[in-house]
Amino acid sequence: MDALVATHQKPKKRLFTGNTARTARTARTARTAVTFALAGAASATAFDGIGHAEPALTPAQVKAKVDQLYHDAEVATEKYNGVKEKADNAGESLNELRDEAARRTERLNAARNGLGSLATAQYRTGAIDPAVQVALTSDPDQYLERAAIADRAGDRQAAAVTGIRQQLGEIEQLRGEADDRLDELKAHQKDLHRHKSKIKERIGAAENLLSRLTAEQRAEYAQEDGHGASTAATASGADWSDRSGRTATRSNRPPQAPTSRAGQAVSFAYGAIGKPYVWGATGPSAFDCSGLTQAAWKAAGVSLPRTTYTQINAGQRVSRSQLAPGDLVFFYSGISHVGLYIGNGQMIHAPRPGAPVRVAPIDQMPFAGATRPA
Repeated sequence: MDALVATHQKPKKRLFTGNTARTARTARTARTAVTFALAGAASATAFDGIGHAEPALTPAQVKAKVDQLYHDAEVATEKYNGVKEKADNAGESLNELRDEAARRTERLNAARNGLGSLATAQYRTGAIDPAVQVALTSDPDQYLERAAIADRAGDRQAAAVTGIRQQLGEIEQLRGEADDRLDELKAHQKDLHRHKSKIKERIGAAENLLSRLTAEQRAEYAQEDGHGASTAATASGADWSDRSGRTATRSNRPPQAPTSRAGQAVSFAYGAIGKPYVWGATGPSAFDCSGLTQAAWKAAGVSLPRTTYTQINAGQRVSRSQLAPGDLVFFYSGISHVGLYIGNGQMIHAPRPGAPVRVAPIDQMPFAGATRPA
């Protein structure tokens, strides 16, 4: 290091020149040492990079990592859905407040115009106080009549002024509430952008990992739900003629839904089989997991909240042993996935990007609870 510093220092003026050759040799030696040192450091860095490079992953390891990335994306999707619901509500509230403020401003302007007309009339009569005008009449009957009118006019004018002041206060309050809703909306929009970026990042990373697999391995993964189980592997024990789950072929057909509404929800879910998973989608052409269950029960006339972690509280909680067709079944400790139970241990759900809506067993994921919508 001292030699390196020495090579960058400004040469000092020497008093004696007899050792010039020796000095030159010393400088060349120092520069050579520095060169070897830098080369050694570069080589070490290169070897370190090789040593820390990600080792080749087996197809099973790739699939496991992809499953985790898709799960993380689904967690972020549900958070996105929740924030979007709040943003939509804030936007609607903001529009309502602005509309109400506009209506009240219109009424305020009408009241101001009325008060202005009264002032104009007074000006045209010489701006004389109504009581004075009444006192100038010599007709007793006319005096009494004008006195009553003047009193009423005075009362109306005072009431008009009071009303305008009150309207001004109400409009100011509405505008303040609208400003609050606008700030809330902007905050939600910022959160939406953050969750959206995380979703895209996770899905992009998953797709990048999948590109390491062969075409045959990718096709095999496409048949899986991305939750640790293969539809192909579990379909053998199901009561369906194919992986889509559209046709029951055995004697033990799915049990009847307990209510007509539950039956309608199940019927809608069957109609959605094969439609693609798209995060944030609620149909009719694509769904995410909670978007599918929300749309299914909406078809039955029941309004569910948007996210998995709010849907689990939207109805009567039921145990796994009490499940009936139409119930919502939830998975993972963070309540990040939901499906619609159809009986015989099966559900219809929207699994992940690249895996369309399909029938799957509920035991392929960690069960977190179930709800029966009202």
